[in-house]
Amino acid sequence: MSKESFIFEVNQKSFEQYVLLNSHKIPVVVEFMGVWSGPCVALENIFSSLANEFSEQFIFAKVDVDEHPELSKEYKIENVPTIIVFKDGELKRIEVGELKEADARDLLKDFGVYHESDLMREQAREKHISGDTPAAIILLTEAIKKDPANTRVVLDMIQIFIDMNELEQANSLFARLPETVRETDTGQSLNGQLVFANFAAKNDSLEILQEKILTNPDDFSSRFDIAVSLLTKHKHTDAIEHLFYILEKNVNFKEGAAKELLITISNMFKTTDHELSQEIRRKMANLSN
Repeated sequence: MSKESFIFEVNQKSFEQYVLLNSHKIPVVVEFMGVWSGPCVALENIFSSLANEFSEQFIFAKVDVDEHPELSKEYKIENVPTIIVFKDGELKRIEVGELKEADARDLLKDFGVYHESDLMREQAREKHISGDTPAAIILLTEAIKKDPANTRVVLDMIQIFIDMNELEQANSLFARLPETVRETDTGQSLNGQLVFANFAAKNDSLEILQEKILTNPDDFSSRFDIAVSLLTKHKHTDAIEHLFYILEKNVNFKEGAAKELLITISNMFKTTDHELSQEIRRKMANLSN
C-alpha cells in the first residue's frame, strides 16, 4: 500500500488542526506565499516534490498571504516566501526568502527527515576531499545498493570519476541517467565537465601546452586547450583568464570558440557561483562595447 503525501492549503480555521495539532506527530513546514510570486511558486514546487519523496514524514502546508492576511499578521510575515517549521505545537524555525533544493533538504534533515543514503553521500564527499577517494567510492557503492532510487548518489559517483580522470566510467554512468536527472542543475554541471574532460583527453598534456605559449603567447589554439584542461582540474579562474586573453586578441578565433566557452562556463556556474557567472557576463559585455 503506497504512502500518502501530506500537502495542504490552510486558512485561519484549519491552521490549528493541520499545522499545530499535527506538528505533535510529525514536522509541519508552512510556506507563507503569494501565488503571483515566482520565487514562492518555485519554493512551493520544491517542498511539494519533497513531500512526495518523503511521504508521511512531514506535512507541507501553504498559506496564501493575500487570502489570509490574519495569519500573516499573527506570524509577523513581512516578506514572501517565508517558511516556518512547527514541531510539538511550537514554532521551531523561520526561513525568509528563496531556498534551493539543497537548502530545503538541509532544513528537513534538521528535523529528522532525510535518506540514510544522503548521509552516506556526505561522508563520501568528506573522504574524497580529504584524499581518501577509494573509501568514498566504497561508501557511494553501498549507498547505491541501499537506495538505488537516489540518483544524487550516482551524480556524486560521476563527479569522483571525473576528478579521477576515469572518463569511460563517468561517461557510462552519465549516459544511463534518466533525462530528467541529466537536465537538473547538477546534471548539466557534470555534463559540462564531461565535455571539457573528453576534449582535454584528446589534447597535449598541460605542461606541453604551457611550454608552447611561453614561446608564443599568441598561440591561441594552445591557450584554448590550456583553458579546457584547467577547467577539468577545477582551476576555473585561470581558465577564464586564458579565454579572455583570446577574446581580447582574436575575437573570431575558431568562429568565436572562446566566447562560446565563456558563455558555457557562465551558464554552468549560474546556480552554484552566481557572482562568478555574472562577472563573466559583465566582462564580455564590456569587451563588446
